[in-house]
Parts: sequence; structure tokens; C-alpha cells
Amino acid sequence: MGLMRRKEFSMSENKQEIAEFLREMSFGFLGTVGSDGACRVTPLNFVYGDGYFYFHGSLAGEKMKHLKANPQVSFTVAKEYAIIPSYFTDPLLACPASAYFKSVMVRGHAEAVSDLREKADAFTLFMKKLQPEGGYNPINPEDPKYAGQLKAVALFRIVPEEISAKFKFGQNLNDHKFDDVLQGLQKRGGELDKETVELMHKYCPHHAGS
Repeated sequence: MGLMRRKEFSMSENKQEIAEFLREMSFGFLGTVGSDGACRVTPLNFVYGDGYFYFHGSLAGEKMKHLKANPQVSFTVAKEYAIIPSYFTDPLLACPASAYFKSVMVRGHAEAVSDLREKADAFTLFMKKLQPEGGYNPINPEDPKYAGQLKAVALFRIVPEEISAKFKFGQNLNDHKFDDVLQGLQKRGGELDKETVELMHKYCPHHAGS
């Protein structure tokens, strides 16, 4: 049953859906391993562009020590859309309680970026994501006001070796339980419940007539 569900929820082959989700998100979790074998998970802001995951930060600290010792990393991005209470589909059992979400998991290696044009492009992506209203001069490595800053800042990119994705929105439910969850979400009307209903229809084509 577990293998079947993983296949039902997998979006790993849909590169466009994955890219759209990554462009929407601004926060992820970087997994590193130090020279002593100790693991570390670091939450950080990121952008995704040209097939790479970019992040920046200080050259000091445990995270950088880990990357110097072992550039192999993992990176995970996830967004929870709705908690699905058990009573949406069963009045007595706790077992149906669940959560609907999107997640992307990456395995690859991290490398420092020194090219100023690539740095400028990456930080432009950061600004567009984190400050979409503008209010700054375009980031240009030929602008003397930016050139020194771009040289000084530490930027890294994750080169993916494997990307897997899981979007869970009720693909494993039969028609009756699928409708029960839809009705429960529509009645509850939480912050992301309407969007969750739309995504259930999008990712569950076999329930399109529900």
C-alpha cells in the first residue's frame, strides 16, 4: 500500500510543476554532513533558476565547515496546505487524519559562485521574490555601486543530481471519501482550504466529476 501511495503522490516527472512550485517558495532546509559525520539541517532563503538552487550566507560558521568537508548536500522545500481531520471521512477512527502538501527533495552538491554576472542574476531573483514591489536599482556587476558588494558576498549554488517531488491532495481516496474531504474543506473555509480544494481537482483527475 505504501509503494502504491508514493507512486500516486509522486510528481517527480513533472518538471514544470516542480519549477513553478520552487519559484513560488522562498524557504527551504539544507542538509549537510561534517567531517566528523555529524548531520546539520539549516533553514534558509533560496531561489531557483537555470536548474540550480542558490543560497547565500557568511563564510564562517558550522554550515560552511560542513560544506568544505563534504560538498554533498540535501535540500528540501515543502508547503502544507491543509490539515485533514479524521472526522471528515470517519466519525470514530483517528486513522484517516492526514495533511495535504507539496514537497520537493533534492540530492546534489554545493559549490561557491564567483562569476559576478551569475551572482547578479541570482540576487536579482532573490529581490524579485522577496521584494517584488521594486524600489532599488537593477543589480548590474558593471555598476561600481554593486561590483564591490557582489565580489564580497558569498553565494552558493546546489547542483542537483536527483530531484523528487510529492504532491499529496487525496489521490488515494475513493470517490465517496474524496467528496467528504471536499465538503469538509468547503464548510471549514480556512485560509488555504479553497486553494486546497482547487488543487485536489487539479491533481486528482479521476475525481474530476466530483
